[in-house]
Amino acid sequence: MQLILQQLGTLLLESLPTAALFLVLVFAYQILVQGPLSEVLRKRKGLTSGAMEAAEKAIKDAEARAAEYDEKLRHARAEIFKLREQRMKQWAAEKDKAVESARGAAQDKVAKAREILEADAASARKAIEAAAIDLGRQVVHAVLPAAAGGTR
Repeated sequence: MQLILQQLGTLLLESLPTAALFLVLVFAYQILVQGPLSEVLRKRKGLTSGAMEAAEKAIKDAEARAAEYDEKLRHARAEIFKLREQRMKQWAAEKDKAVESARGAAQDKVAKAREILEADAASARKAIEAAAIDLGRQVVHAVLPAAAGGTR
């Protein structure tokens, strides 16, 4: 057992330079490699997250602008529809006015034609009455003897 302990002690004494070298290498690794690498990764993460935040902000801005454009487009369409409705109403009013004017002119022509027709009918009646009276006299003269007022 003494031999084992002695061998163990010798092993430990001989491994001390290796352990010291290992510790020096670990510290050197920490200072030379891991520190700068961690710094680069931290900067990279900062830049990446900054870029991500900038991209998200740009997306939100684009969505806001798209919503604004949609709203403006909706208002423009409503305005166009409103103007179209006003024009349609105006045209309908103008058409109604023209129809009413034409109707009034037609009624005036009909009234004038009716007056002319009634005047012609009245003169024709008078002519017929005069002709009937004259015809009646001729019949009376032709049928009745001269003493009764006839020509025979």
